[in-house]
Amino acid sequence: MKDNLFFIVLFLMTISLQAQDSRERNYYFENLDPKHEPKPLVEGFAKERVEEKLNRGLVAARAKDVSGVYLNWRLLKTDSQDVKFNVYRSVKGKSKKLNSKPIENTTDFTDTTAPKGEVEYWIETIQNKKSELSEVIVVNIDELKEPTYKSIKLKGNVIAGRVAVGDLNGDGIYDYIIRHPQTNVDPGMPGDETGITYKIEAYLSDGTCLWTKDLGLGIEPGVWYSPFVVFDFDGDGKAEIAVKTAGTDYMKNEKGRVSGGGEYLSVLDGMTGEEISRVDWPERNDRYGNLIRQNRNQMGVAFLDGKTPSILAARGTYKLMTVDAWQLKDGKLESVWRWDGDEENPITRSQGAHNMVCGDVDGDGRDEILLGSCMLDDNGTLLWSSGLGHSDKAYLTDIDPIRPGMEVFLAMEPWHDNGYGVCVLDAKTGERVWGIGHKTFHVGDGMVADIDPVHAGLECFESEDRKGGSTDKYLLTAKGEKIGSNEDVPPCRNWIWWNSGGVRQTFFGDDNRWGAESNSNGKSQSIGYWKGEKLTNEIYGDIIMIADLFGDWREEVVTALPGELRIYHTNYPAKEKRVTLMQDPIYRSYIIQRSQGYPQSPVPSYYLGE
Repeated sequence: MKDNLFFIVLFLMTISLQAQDSRERNYYFENLDPKHEPKPLVEGFAKERVEEKLNRGLVAARAKDVSGVYLNWRLLKTDSQDVKFNVYRSVKGKSKKLNSKPIENTTDFTDTTAPKGEVEYWIETIQNKKSELSEVIVVNIDELKEPTYKSIKLKGNVIAGRVAVGDLNGDGIYDYIIRHPQTNVDPGMPGDETGITYKIEAYLSDGTCLWTKDLGLGIEPGVWYSPFVVFDFDGDGKAEIAVKTAGTDYMKNEKGRVSGGGEYLSVLDGMTGEEISRVDWPERNDRYGNLIRQNRNQMGVAFLDGKTPSILAARGTYKLMTVDAWQLKDGKLESVWRWDGDEENPITRSQGAHNMVCGDVDGDGRDEILLGSCMLDDNGTLLWSSGLGHSDKAYLTDIDPIRPGMEVFLAMEPWHDNGYGVCVLDAKTGERVWGIGHKTFHVGDGMVADIDPVHAGLECFESEDRKGGSTDKYLLTAKGEKIGSNEDVPPCRNWIWWNSGGVRQTFFGDDNRWGAESNSNGKSQSIGYWKGEKLTNEIYGDIIMIADLFGDWREEVVTALPGELRIYHTNYPAKEKRVTLMQDPIYRSYIIQRSQGYPQSPVPSYYLGE
């Protein structure tokens, strides 16, 4: 009888704990405040989605393993499925078609009969019984090197700390907007008393320097103080720069930190640097916590009506979080909505990450906003919150192609003994799909990428930060199954699609350390597969962006050297054709936020792997 009673009590306790766990999960991802009045849907000024009008992005490199010139170009989302291409070359005014039959399966071609000296290349696109000629590029074949890169010479010997891209003059080619010098002061550090100020500087794709703007002493030289993003905000076909600015009325505390004064969201003309419009930045107050917590600022761009780009100005990460949404209409910034986390629910506090990625997660054609461990809906209300706290890394993409919709991968800074310090959530609902299943202490880094085609979906890998007392690393499948730990786990930083196929590659330095990030010491880096073939050597400079900037869908790497930007591009022949990644909304959002926040390798909205 006693034994039966024991098992009955044990059974009831188990049921109770399961019910408690279920209630806890539901508490975190369901609509938490049904009494909250819904905000109206956003209606913007655009009649159709504001998008960049990209050209073919034709680019040349020294051919791989053969003598000649390797060419590749963009496939655009407006191209038909049966689109075909012809390649033309002109030498001293004499033109010649190089391919014997139209190119259908890729968007690349190797010219093995290229002469020495200067030649011209262009592409003919054939679709819907019409043909169209691309831009013409001039190539000096004698000057092509391997690896091939474009060089943007900077004013003076400055080193770019951040870079953004956008089409400033409307020619269909990405231009480069940098922030320098290469220095950073964290909110928890003493103030900078050297008089260093950040400058924003704009360069056309041909290297022409357009303007320089000094942000002044009211903007401290640190990543949290100086967010800026670049996009065509007013739909005129030319990109503007949105940047956090400050007045001359700034005040400093006893530690030398800026503690007061005017703070603004300013929009600058891309060609001149002149201010178009200015509004107040979300104001400081004690609800964010102390000054260290108050000085956490981010920016983003979301299509809240599905067509019109809105600029997002955000403050707070570790306690209160607020976001202001603005549209640039007729030269003026107009308020769309303000989201105040405390007004919705207390579990939105301290849920922020170091980045802000935007995309349509619920299929209504309007963008949501991933703020770390919570998701804002397009109308400026909370869609869901995981309640798990601050995530050092948050990725939004299709991790598991078997599951419908996208997922969110989180690497959590606060320790968790509930097994969800590393986890995957459903992007639409926030429901927990899986967790790592054991205690974690401070997971400071993470990445999702197909690095092993044996396992379906994207692998999820992450590393603990020694600040939490652990340096363990973990490698899991898209379904949360552990397949590696510690030495068997790749680095989380700087992954690139450089070769053909869906398996992604990474960087390692001269000393064969995988995942090397900085080579200001003059050493080079290589690109290669994790525990596999090395592809390309002698990549110089600090990696400040990885993005599909021109050529076919494979990515370029932008590096910073003294007085120079280098944009390296691949010369590996393709085996497939894909629409340029920059026309995927979520991938483009990752590139937009790369100029602020912490570095994260971009991923698209769809599953991209083997």
